[in-house]
Amino acid sequence: MPKKENLIKIAIDSPAAAGAGTLAKTISKYYNLLYLDTGKIYRLIAFIKINQKKKFNKKFLRKKIQKLNLKSLQNKNLLSDEVGNEASLIAKDKYIRKLVYSFQIQCAYKPPKKFNGSCLDGRDITYKIIPDADLKFFITANLKTRARRRYLELKNLKKNVSYSEILKSIKNRDKIDYNRRISPLKKTEDSILINTSKLSKRACFLKIKKIIDSKINS
Repeated sequence: MPKKENLIKIAIDSPAAAGAGTLAKTISKYYNLLYLDTGKIYRLIAFIKINQKKKFNKKFLRKKIQKLNLKSLQNKNLLSDEVGNEASLIAKDKYIRKLVYSFQIQCAYKPPKKFNGSCLDGRDITYKIIPDADLKFFITANLKTRARRRYLELKNLKKNVSYSEILKSIKNRDKIDYNRRISPLKKTEDSILINTSKLSKRACFLKIKKIIDSKINS
């Protein structure tokens, strides 16, 4: 894929509810980067599968991906526990990953001219989607912290959920994400580890901003 001159490419991988999405959004806004939460693509596909089972086939899905836009990924229904678990299973499918891959590559390497670059977060961004990223991060947090964050997020959306259900769900998703044969979640040697367990959103941003500034100003 041809590189755009002076394009900043940031790749972020993380387990569920580690705070990577919030951090990536903040980074993208500050540095004027195109932001893509790649996990939301799989969540959207999962949502479609759950709600349109009879229509769900390769041809139908291909058309959906071709018409995909970033606004469609903002649907709050994509955050449900059911959708999240289905998304982890869908992400194992080679055909679906191939369809999603082309969309991710386009966002990463050819963002609209108004942006200074791109910032993608997901499960295999650092080694599969943008292996030549200028900066690579692995964002994580302990299991209980992640479960609490997701629980509060869903409660704020008026979802009827329990903390124990969320904790169990995230444990299961971790197992699937880390152990799947195709593009498993893993930290690469050249990724910078950021543990957000005891950090506020502001502290996380300042920590990662210092690293980015050091890189782009060197």
